[in-house]
Amino acid sequence: MRQGLVRVLGGAAILALLAGAAACNSKSNSTTGSSNKNCGYKIAYFGALTGSSANLGVNIEQGAELAVDQYNDKNGANCITIQKFDSQGSPDVAPGLARSLVTDKKIIGVVGPPFSGESEAADPIFSDAGIPLITPSATRPSLSTHGWKVFHRAVANDDAQGPAAAAYIQNVLKATKVFVADDQSAYGAGLADVVKSKLGSAVVDTDKTAADGKQTDFSATVQKIVASGATAFFYGGYYQNAGLLRKQLTAAGWKGVQVGGDGVNDPGFAKAAGNDAAAGSVVTCPCAPASKASGTFVSDYKTKWNTDAGTYSDVAFDAMNIFLKGIDAGNTTPDKMNTYINSVNYSGVANTYKFTSTGELDSSLIKVWAFKFDASGAVVPDQEAPKS
Repeated sequence: MRQGLVRVLGGAAILALLAGAAACNSKSNSTTGSSNKNCGYKIAYFGALTGSSANLGVNIEQGAELAVDQYNDKNGANCITIQKFDSQGSPDVAPGLARSLVTDKKIIGVVGPPFSGESEAADPIFSDAGIPLITPSATRPSLSTHGWKVFHRAVANDDAQGPAAAAYIQNVLKATKVFVADDQSAYGAGLADVVKSKLGSAVVDTDKTAADGKQTDFSATVQKIVASGATAFFYGGYYQNAGLLRKQLTAAGWKGVQVGGDGVNDPGFAKAAGNDAAAGSVVTCPCAPASKASGTFVSDYKTKWNTDAGTYSDVAFDAMNIFLKGIDAGNTTPDKMNTYINSVNYSGVANTYKFTSTGELDSSLIKVWAFKFDASGAVVPDQEAPKS
């Protein structure tokens, strides 16, 4: 049967068929990305996708995923994969998950972890494996002091955010009596300590809440705040606890202003507090408003996710694009990628990124903003805050 077909078609026809098949294969490769020598690698997102702090983690993951999708649109479907590791933001979950991540030899970089506690737990494992990471949001200053050569922080740390929050309390709110509390987490306690140090004698009392994020009754802390006569309350912690505190403070008749750091900069705060109670509350962030990101990021994010970009979505987009630019330059091993990031000077949609020898963002590029919750529960930019 085959020999008869050959005689009918003739040599020229067979050559034409082969050429057509080759053209089809070439077209197929260009759409799948398989013809690109830099395809087939993975960048991980490591952070909360579920759990009590999931909102902030999802903001970051979606920003990173948008960058990968746009890259694959140009380089072939599934050229680069974003591998997701849901740490739940937990220092207890993070180590086992990190050990799983480093066994995948296709992963050449990590966007995350978002939170300081899980960073303390997971980053030593990434460091031992030599896998570079860029955290868009973990702000505890000590993270850059451990000698982790793979560590990079795309925002300012709490040594910039804490003084900015204290300056806002003193210079904008004009508060002379301030109560400070924290959730005992690596992030919350560290930030609160910086604020206390800067406020000095204006701090009239302090307290601690539960470290696990599961506390719902804050009556003991509320009573202390009311009794202290404070007109401002700074909370070092995350939005779910901060929102419940604000709700219970309002129910107790406290009329002061609650202030928090970037861990409170999320609509989940207003959801927990109720919009009326949340209105007027202030949060700081070592970031610019995502709504001010350059290029088409704001509309691209809204188109893909049907919601506005949230806290650190734009920074995560930039962090992922740093990895993708590194891949384009042929840095397709963790070691080469780390060397690339160490010397990068990248202009993204949220900021420009250069890293010091310890992985901190260059001090000339630091941004800190203050935001307010409005009556609808939305977080709106208030003003750029001083860095110290």
